[in-house]
Amino acid sequence: MVKKKEDEIPEWVTNEIQNVKFKKPEEHKKSGYILEFYYDDNKIDVQLYDAVEDGRHIVTMDVPKTVKIDDLLKGEVYEFTFDQHKAPLSKKVSEFLEKEKEIEMKAIYQFDLKSLELMDVGSESADNDSEED
Repeated sequence: MVKKKEDEIPEWVTNEIQNVKFKKPEEHKKSGYILEFYYDDNKIDVQLYDAVEDGRHIVTMDVPKTVKIDDLLKGEVYEFTFDQHKAPLSKKVSEFLEKEKEIEMKAIYQFDLKSLELMDVGSESADNDSEED
């Protein structure tokens, strides 16, 4: 069966998306937890408590070689320090994606993990339990 022509994304849209130019990265510190590991790609999916610029709470981060994914824990609270790279899309591409594909996208983002620190979330409630009357 031949794929419908209307399902395809035009070459000019694909070219712009593949050749985007990222602006200077902005460093962010946000807390959240790891949802998934992608060992082959050296990436992690992270759920952040505070949304990134485009409103998402779940992002995929590139993990530097200095961080061993095997040492990380799913579901534990971390403070993530990461670079957010942003590449704006042209108005023409944004409008095409919105009208033809029902995708609202004004820019492409990339997230590079710089460091992370495991937060000691449980110790505060443990201190409260041991208070005297």
